[in-house]
Amino acid sequence: MPLKYLKIYALIAACTLLSGCKSAQNAYYSAWEQVGVHKRDILVDRVEDTQQSQQTSQQEFQNALERLSVLIDFDGGELQSVYEQLNSDFEASEKAAQSVTDNIDKVESVADALFEEWETELEQFSNPKLKRSSEQKLRQTQRQYDKLLRSMRKSESKMQPVLDSMKDNVLYLKHNLNAQAIAAIRGEFTNLKRDIQGLITDMNRSIADSTAFIEQMNKT
Repeated sequence: MPLKYLKIYALIAACTLLSGCKSAQNAYYSAWEQVGVHKRDILVDRVEDTQQSQQTSQQEFQNALERLSVLIDFDGGELQSVYEQLNSDFEASEKAAQSVTDNIDKVESVADALFEEWETELEQFSNPKLKRSSEQKLRQTQRQYDKLLRSMRKSESKMQPVLDSMKDNVLYLKHNLNAQAIAAIRGEFTNLKRDIQGLITDMNRSIADSTAFIEQMNKT
């Protein structure tokens, strides 16, 4: 590998470790630009990453719901093993939800940098016609991005209440693993099922918005 690229990759790695700092983020984006990867490319990649994390999260929440359904319909046998599987599903759901949040934050970070750069570069045009055209594309991209971000944040906001409800059920069962405890949470199951189904529906909308945004970015 040429020395130039080794230096760039080393800079990217260093900036990744310091990604909380705006100057480090700018250096990170600049390093990628030196190898032909621009902010819009990073934005598309991060939107795709968010899509994937949302799909994973959907599956983990669905798994937990199905496990809880099995538990409340349990009719004899070893409750401990079913509980342990439910707890594992809950922990996987927590991890997946955090991944969604982290990825949305990354999308927002690079989008802010992209739009700031785009606004600044508008002032560098000497041709008014080209400037107007670029500005129109910027506004169009911003509108579609704003819609996407609202959709992402809406589905994200529904994850924590679902996780809280799941945690309550898991904690209750942990110390009361018997038929009476299962009967006690049976009434909560309907509400949890409704909330998870609503969350999955919102995530599907967000995933569809992401697909539309990516297609638009690839056209401009």
